[in-house]
Amino acid sequence: MEVTNRYITIKTQVDGDPKESDFELKISTLSLSLDPGSNDIIVKNLYVSIDPYQLNRMKTQSSSQKSIGFAAAISPGEDIDAYGVAKVVASGNPEFEKDDLVVGLITWGEYSLLKGGKFMLRKFDPMGFPLSYQVGILGFSGLTAYGGFFDICKPKKGEKVFVSAASGSVGNLVGQYAKLFGCYVVGCAGSKDKVALLKEKLGFDDAFNYKEEPDLKAALERYFPDGIDIYFDNVGAEMQEAAVVNMNTFGRVAVCGVISEYTDATKRAAPNMLDVVYKRIKIQGFLAADHMNVFPDFLSTTTDHLRTGKLHALEDISYGVESFPSAFIGLFRGHNTGKKMVKLADE
Repeated sequence: MEVTNRYITIKTQVDGDPKESDFELKISTLSLSLDPGSNDIIVKNLYVSIDPYQLNRMKTQSSSQKSIGFAAAISPGEDIDAYGVAKVVASGNPEFEKDDLVVGLITWGEYSLLKGGKFMLRKFDPMGFPLSYQVGILGFSGLTAYGGFFDICKPKKGEKVFVSAASGSVGNLVGQYAKLFGCYVVGCAGSKDKVALLKEKLGFDDAFNYKEEPDLKAALERYFPDGIDIYFDNVGAEMQEAAVVNMNTFGRVAVCGVISEYTDATKRAAPNMLDVVYKRIKIQGFLAADHMNVFPDFLSTTTDHLRTGKLHALEDISYGVESFPSAFIGLFRGHNTGKKMVKLADE
């Protein structure tokens, strides 16, 4: 039996802002019959995560491409692998059977052929939650927020927390975890509606639209008159500089992402290093993979909060393989609210 597989590739390396013409829809036939002794599996993709870091993989050159395997460069015409949820339709691997639900690295397409048993994939229990949760709040977005906040920032109750890109896939969860832990939390976002969402639905103590602030340092001084203890940084550049100026002694900065640099390499953060030294500020970059040791705690805590309604899952879902380019491009234009993903099929 054969199926038609539609998938997205890049036409050329993407340096600068991504645009629709950088991407190409391809169509191929895929046999669902595996050779005897094969260790391959074929999955039907259900939900695929859309993440800003993928842009660095599409560039002609980025230092991130040599740092860790999942950030390796993507060449034109190659499959674009990404985190997602799928259903097994054929398996030569004894660990997986037809109809198993799996989560891990799949592709920007309707089906994924995963070869040689070296794939990053695991079966999962939906635990009564929507399958999409595995891509976001119960997946790497959630683990990034949880590990970055608790492992890197090591919060204390009552501390003052600032979150940039606070309506994004990670930022919204950091703010919610911080509030549930007992911190004072302020977030920034790029629209009036997003600011209202942070305050009215997610329980942030305050929030502001950074696009309406001509002086970010003065804005943060206004929102944090007693200083910032923890800054969860998703954007880098001027926002990081402003946060460091307003930080208290022994402040902590968890650098989750620097999306402002992804499309403009000249936008480099230049925090006042005298402040860093004399205030003894810790600035640390991290990846979700660094915090797999807390995954059981993260999963238990997060599912408990979801079931009691104390934690909200924000999802922004596009539909169909054709929507991959626009969904991805939208990340860099502030179009998404919460975890961005593409839905390819129903279970």
